[in-house]
Amino acid sequence: MAYRAFYLLVSSIVVLSAIVASDAAGSVGINYGRVADNLPSPEKVVGLLKSQGINKVKLYDISAAVLTALADSGISVVVALPNELLAATAADQSAADRWVQSNIAKFYPRTKIEAIAVGNEVFVDPKNTTEYLVPAMKNIHASLVKSKLDSAIKISSPIAFSALQNSYPSSAGSFKQELVEPVIKPMLDFLKETGSYLMVNAYPFFAYSANSYQISLDYALFKDNPGVVDSGNGLKYHSLFEAQIDAVFAAMSAIKYDDVKVVVTETGWPSMGDENEIGASEINAASYNGNLVKKVLSGSGTPLRPRDPLNVYLFALFNENQKPGPTSERNYGLFYPNEQKVYSIPLTQEELKGGQSTPVNTNANKVPVTGEVSKTQAGQTWCVANGKADEKKLQDALDYACGEGGADCNAIQPGAACYNPNSLEAHASYAFNNYYQKKTRAAGTCEFGGAAYVVSQRPAYGNCEFPTGGH
Repeated sequence: MAYRAFYLLVSSIVVLSAIVASDAAGSVGINYGRVADNLPSPEKVVGLLKSQGINKVKLYDISAAVLTALADSGISVVVALPNELLAATAADQSAADRWVQSNIAKFYPRTKIEAIAVGNEVFVDPKNTTEYLVPAMKNIHASLVKSKLDSAIKISSPIAFSALQNSYPSSAGSFKQELVEPVIKPMLDFLKETGSYLMVNAYPFFAYSANSYQISLDYALFKDNPGVVDSGNGLKYHSLFEAQIDAVFAAMSAIKYDDVKVVVTETGWPSMGDENEIGASEINAASYNGNLVKKVLSGSGTPLRPRDPLNVYLFALFNENQKPGPTSERNYGLFYPNEQKVYSIPLTQEELKGGQSTPVNTNANKVPVTGEVSKTQAGQTWCVANGKADEKKLQDALDYACGEGGADCNAIQPGAACYNPNSLEAHASYAFNNYYQKKTRAAGTCEFGGAAYVVSQRPAYGNCEFPTGGH
């Protein structure tokens, strides 16, 4: 996931995610990023993938250590040719031949390489590598033909959702005009000729975070909601994800490429973010990813293509501590580097059939408040103050909660049971949670303009324990 300059595009994006494969149901894979200095060895990672039933993984480069560890594992792999190699690969067929021999033929078939992502989000690459993309794809394919691997290994390139000029309503989806003739059409022609598919990276989180007053959180998280009717085609959408996917289909249809399939190669939701990254929380990440996996494994498609199962790769396997950018960039992982889950969601058909449909956090080390945290209770949630918010924002939100909001703040008055610890963050957390519980934990009642967020372990300040919350 390249650090994104934010792809909001009118309020819709394409998205998808996953963690297991099933031809009848659609497939779920996961992105294995390694921009971190504390990750387990590739051998341990393969063991983790297998223990979780994950049999599709996508890499962002070529690593001999990783590909060797994946040998004979049965896990299908998408590898990548980095953007910095596009120019050389496009200009020199022999360079492409050497790359394929050293990085593909050397490991296949023991390592089950199923596709090569040539570049990543090339259209937003600040080094302006767009012109090299299709020639590089063609040269890599020619190298696969020489090695007789072209029938087994597909070639594509993940595009950012910002390649769309319009995405709302979905039926009006269109690509940016300046990209259509120079690169979109030639790339789609190549994908058709080689029987490949378009890779798309999509994040509804960005649209929601920037427009939380207009976009329903339930709509963004695949929860029950009234739905949104597309004024152009009359179809009703119950998730931002599906609306975004169909915007891509509409964009392809507008230039007469209805027969190219789409795979969502990145999607996800951060479990933590900066104060302006509204909606970034463990409970929301668990809801989004868990409900998305459930959608994918159900086998249903989008309103525009209901019979086409969805194929997605969730971002990401681990939290990566060296990724640049906002806090969210380092907190998309399903797992911590110590291989413990950031939160629990069903990842396989077996788990879904077993009834594990409610995301449950399994860790007690993420609550950003003072005091001990009690044992996690499945399905229960609380609202706490965002300690990174500035004091004025916290104070204004506290005043609102205790005043117009109607929260019972008697317990945090001087001398009362929950006055200590006497800090703005502690008092705000108590007030926010009281408000949140009184509002029956309804969507949007733990926002306070970014001054609060939901957690799934009960916080405690000194001897003052928060009331129980739950679904």
